[in-house]
Amino acid sequence: MVRSVFLILTGVSYGLLAAAGVFTVLVAVGLVPRFAGKTHTAKHVMLYEEMVIFGTLTGCVLSVFSRYCQFGAWWERHFPGYERLLHGIGGVWQAVFGLFAGMFIGCLALAIAEMLDSIPILTRRISFRHGLGLAIISMAAGKICGSILYFWTELHRTAA
Repeated sequence: MVRSVFLILTGVSYGLLAAAGVFTVLVAVGLVPRFAGKTHTAKHVMLYEEMVIFGTLTGCVLSVFSRYCQFGAWWERHFPGYERLLHGIGGVWQAVFGLFAGMFIGCLALAIAEMLDSIPILTRRISFRHGLGLAIISMAAGKICGSILYFWTELHRTAA
């Protein structure tokens, strides 16, 4: 019982940390206000932010509880004989999702690239003149070590 409670608290904490990281990146690059400014719909910025939160939470629920979110299997059980319609709807859904996901990732990449232009300004302001290359190499080495550990221990197989 204590172990289950500990696992639940740990899982929720890690989930909150991951979500906070996603929201921090989106806020840091100013993606939502930028979209609102470009589309001249700044009066709806709160709605945009709520939709980003809703989309992130929906993605988390669908990825964690994927066993219970298989709508295609439910459809085939309750409406047999409509596989062609289901595949057509699935294809349209993939195309729409791919379009919007691609636009979002492209805009996010551009916003991050613009944010990276501020690194030299930050390093001058905090007088961080020496060792910037070492700091960047250290971050890259950490990412490489994490990736090697992830695939070497086959954590990607145990996640599902």
